[in-house]
Amino acid sequence: MCGIVGYVGKQDATPILIAGLHRLEYRGYDSAGVALIGRRGLKVHKAAGKIRQLEDTLPKRLKATVGIAHTRWATHGEPTDVNAHPHTDCAGNVAVVHNGIIENAAGLRAQLEATGHVFRSDTDTEVLAHLIEAMGDGDLPGAVRQALAAVEGTYGVAVVDARHPDCIVAARNGSPVVIGLGEREMFIASDVSALVRHTQQVVYLDDREVATVRAAGFETSTLDDRPTQKRPATVQWGHEAYDRGSHAHFLLKEIMEQPDACERTLKGRLDTQFQTARLGGLTLNARDLLDIRRIKILGCGSAYYAGLSGAHVIERLARIPAEAEPASEFRYRNPVIEKDTLYVAVSQSGETADTLAAVREVQRKGGRVLGVVNVVGSTIARECGGGVYIHAGPEVSVASTKTFTCTAVAFALLALHLGRIRDLSPADGKRLVDALHRLPEQMRQILRDADAIRAVALKYAKRRNAFFIGRAAAYPIALEGAQKLKEISYIHAEAYPASELKHGPLALISPDTPTVAILPHDDLYEKSLSTIEEIRARRGPVIAVTHPGDERLPTKVDDLLLVPPTDAALNPILLTLPLQLFAYHCAVALDRDIDQPRNLAKSVTVE
Repeated sequence: MCGIVGYVGKQDATPILIAGLHRLEYRGYDSAGVALIGRRGLKVHKAAGKIRQLEDTLPKRLKATVGIAHTRWATHGEPTDVNAHPHTDCAGNVAVVHNGIIENAAGLRAQLEATGHVFRSDTDTEVLAHLIEAMGDGDLPGAVRQALAAVEGTYGVAVVDARHPDCIVAARNGSPVVIGLGEREMFIASDVSALVRHTQQVVYLDDREVATVRAAGFETSTLDDRPTQKRPATVQWGHEAYDRGSHAHFLLKEIMEQPDACERTLKGRLDTQFQTARLGGLTLNARDLLDIRRIKILGCGSAYYAGLSGAHVIERLARIPAEAEPASEFRYRNPVIEKDTLYVAVSQSGETADTLAAVREVQRKGGRVLGVVNVVGSTIARECGGGVYIHAGPEVSVASTKTFTCTAVAFALLALHLGRIRDLSPADGKRLVDALHRLPEQMRQILRDADAIRAVALKYAKRRNAFFIGRAAAYPIALEGAQKLKEISYIHAEAYPASELKHGPLALISPDTPTVAILPHDDLYEKSLSTIEEIRARRGPVIAVTHPGDERLPTKVDDLLLVPPTDAALNPILLTLPLQLFAYHCAVALDRDIDQPRNLAKSVTVE
């Protein structure tokens, strides 16, 4: 959730660290800091607020070739200068930056205080610095390993010591750490976005793995000091993919990138000979897939809503019972794992802590799990061992847009693949393949009408509450639409199945509360119109997101957002795009922090 950057080499470390922190701003943070080792030993500078507040505190002459830096999203202790990372030991030799949560921090802190250690902050992380000091015997990697052996919880850490000015020690357990390989210089980060300006050769640490990083290279070992071998991977994207370009915000850029992202998700996967989808990463053959009797999809936030949408399309095309569940709740109810159930873990980052924990719970009980992720080499991708990369490209804004739609496209491909193995006819397969081919251009058509969507958004941007409704396959899209509006504009928004509106929520309908109705032209269309009549009878404004063709609709609703018609199984994908633009323009009108909404982070790597 927080951001880590480290550098060891011959260059001036400060600008590299600060630039890396800026690259990690999208992850969400409330303070920032750096620790640098120069000729005068260890120097730490940190500040609450944005990175520019940190930059204002840095001396103009601050030369060092080794350093670590951090953007913190507060868990233990308020976002203050003192609680910002890095944290140091009593003597001021050791500095630590840390992502994650140390669950036994209170007990460790009490033990250390009893032996004379004095703490300055309210954080769990400071415990690590004091533990490393207490374990120190001249061997920094050994002291880090001993300290981490005493820790319970999750961590991604980077440690420097003024007495060992040529190295950084890094480790992970549940929170990502990546090493970037340069020419006589090395980099450390919690996300490759901080590294791609300098190198595209990276190594991902595994859980309970420790790395000692020097300018000339690195060594890795397990927490109990058994050497490990790492093979470098190549990052697919250059630093240009992480730039905003001419767009006002990353969110707008990523909304507009969706047609190209969709093309990447589809590339090489549509089989026009057999009218099916080719998904080589599944690691399950047709016989294995025929044995599946149920599909359970696990994800959090927008990934969960994409899973709900995926469950609908799988049941529709493959006729396999499918459901989605929040991964954050799954493992805590002691789930029954069935051998004929296929579990699918959905995560944009591939590092979501709750989803990763759910994957491990399924695997521990002998279940089969596939991953649907965006980041190649991520932990969920590696641990699942099979699945579908969505290839949406880097998504910098905290709010998910192109990864949501590309995940929905990936589920359509999976449903087509499963359906053609089972009972979906070649004619129906061809209809869907043709519709998928048309999808990117239809997305472009919607985005070309962005000004009309903006006009509707400006009409409602000052409202304090909103409802989103949809029936059956449209309901997950209502959930996602409400999520987007609340997370970037801070307008309170709730989503309901349209059929449930009269079972309670109708009491809140008023002229001040608009309802966004998701209205695909399907067999439930007329029933949805009846719900709209109930809302209008109570003088509630209605915005309909639907297809052209019904001449009655302009008299039944206040505003229309139109998308081109497609195959019924793909309707939810196209209906999502106007909701993203609607939320974006509401947020712009309200002068919100579009790419870094308050209290939120891009990659949630703590529970």
